[in-house]
Amino acid sequence: MSERSALRSRLEALTREVVKFGAVGGAGVVVNFVVFNLVRHLTEIPVVRASIIATVIATGTNYLGYRYFTYRERDKRGRTRELSLFLLFSVVGLVIENGILYTATYGFDWDSPLQSNFFKFLGIGVATLFRFWSYRTWVFRTLPAREAVVSAESFLADDSERSRSTSRW
Repeated sequence: MSERSALRSRLEALTREVVKFGAVGGAGVVVNFVVFNLVRHLTEIPVVRASIIATVIATGTNYLGYRYFTYRERDKRGRTRELSLFLLFSVVGLVIENGILYTATYGFDWDSPLQSNFFKFLGIGVATLFRFWSYRTWVFRTLPAREAVVSAESFLADDSERSRSTSRW
C-alpha cells in the first residue's frame, strides 16, 4: 500500500469514526436538552443542578451508543477498566460543560431560559472536544494489529454467512 493510499485509508477511518461519534453524541445532546428543560421548567431545581442531572442521564445513553455502535470493533477486554475510564472522563466533561453554565449563570447572572440553553450548548461543544479525544485515546482503545485482522476476518465471515442464508429465500 502506498503512503498516499495509507493516508487516505486512515482519513476515511477517522471520518467514519467522527460521523459515528457525532451521531451518538447528537442523540445524547437531544436527551441532554430534553431532560434539562423538563427538569428546569417542571421543578424548582436550580439551573446548574438540572443541567448536571441531564448530563448524567445523557452520559449513560451515550456509553451504550459508543460501546455498541461507534467503537463496537474496539478492544472489549477489561470492561471494568473501560467503564471506569469512561466515567472518569465523563465527569471531567461534566465539569467542563456545567462549569461554563455555572459561570454564565452565577458569574454574569445570565439565567433566562434562552441564555441557559445557549451556555449549556456552548459547554457541551467544548466538553465534546475533550470527550472525543479522551474516549478514543484512553477508553475505547484500538485492538492490536493482529487481533484487528482476526476480528475483521471473523466479522466478514459472519457477514458472508448471513448473506448466504438470506439469499436462499
